Amino acid sequence: MTVDVVTFGCRLNSYESEVMKREAEAAGLTDAILINTCAVTNEAVRQARQAVRKAKRDNPDARVIVTGCAAQTEAETFSAMEEVDLVLGNTEKLERKSYQDVAAFGISETEKVRVNDIMSVEETAGHLIDGLAGRARAFVQVQNGCDHRCTFCIIPYGRGNSRSVPMGVVIDQIRRLVDNGYNEIVLTGVDITSYGADLPGAPKLGTLSAKILKMVPELKRLRLSSIDSIEADDDLMRVIAEDARLMPHFHLSLQAGDDMILKRMKRRHLRADTIRFCQEVRRMRPDVVFGADIIAGFPTETEDMFHNSLKIIDECGLTHLHVFPFSPRPGTPAARMPQLPRSLVKERGARLRAKGEEALNRHLTDEVGKIRPVLIEKEGLGRTEQFTQVELDGGSAGTIVETRIIGHTGRHLLGEALSRAA
Repeated sequence: MTVDVVTFGCRLNSYESEVMKREAEAAGLTDAILINTCAVTNEAVRQARQAVRKAKRDNPDARVIVTGCAAQTEAETFSAMEEVDLVLGNTEKLERKSYQDVAAFGISETEKVRVNDIMSVEETAGHLIDGLAGRARAFVQVQNGCDHRCTFCIIPYGRGNSRSVPMGVVIDQIRRLVDNGYNEIVLTGVDITSYGADLPGAPKLGTLSAKILKMVPELKRLRLSSIDSIEADDDLMRVIAEDARLMPHFHLSLQAGDDMILKRMKRRHLRADTIRFCQEVRRMRPDVVFGADIIAGFPTETEDMFHNSLKIIDECGLTHLHVFPFSPRPGTPAARMPQLPRSLVKERGARLRAKGEEALNRHLTDEVGKIRPVLIEKEGLGRTEQFTQVELDGGSAGTIVETRIIGHTGRHLLGEALSRAA
């Protein structure tokens, strides 16, 4: 074993794991397991601790290095684990020097934690990578950190303030990946719709997207990760309307459908803002599909407030839901608010998921009979431009196949490959 990486959480973590592995191996580190954690919920932290124990149990002679957002926000939690050799912060994990002395000399107990103040970091480096191992699409980091302080969220304390990768560096990275055969690029970050505020001229995400599509004409698909629709700028709306290479799938950082709960979350949008955004985008791109993050059982949420979150699924035409039963994170304002009974939180989460399954089923049924270009992810599975999963025969990973949709399972589509498109 050289260096293995276990990744939890977001697409940004997946991208950073590729950088971590490269830098650790270049530093000469061997027989090591890097665990790149997520801190978005208590469950995510629990899973990371579980992974640490399993890694050491299965590989007793390997060094176990824990990093990522949970390591940044709860360094002492992981340093106290006897299975852990080293804890690295979110900045340190991307630096070759963090792994060099580990490879050469081992780690003393006093050096076990290397986590600096993330709020002091003012820049995000554009790490060039040639691809992501085992993935058909490539993720490109354009931004890191967050300037907002939603009352339920610990992530700004794990990622720091918002900072952007310069446009030229992003475009160079994308050109490099396209030259290596990637047909689809996903722009990732913590809050990508805040892109550019710290750069000269303050370019927006729409400016970046338009520039990418112009400067890399051979790129077939550009996809955005989760967006905050209230920050969608005019250039982004123009690209959505005019360039079919920007994929018609937008995952919204919605969180709730009730105005009072949104206010208590310290979100910057109202339910009407989200509904209006979805209507406008659907008018420009009738084939669009929306996903969303929704939290069930936020503190003080009444049944009527929860019903507004259920209703917004239909009002926005949401299809791909990520439902999170509220999990109080120590150190956040929401953790100090009046909590709902856990049984009620779980029950509301189940109702949201059931509503989401109904919406997904309608979408799958509507797709039957259509012909969609499908990016093959692995043998027998791919995704449409709308990010809907398709089971089909034919095509190798990374290629785009014209596919007739012939049915669905209730979870994903069933397709018949017609020809290789790219």
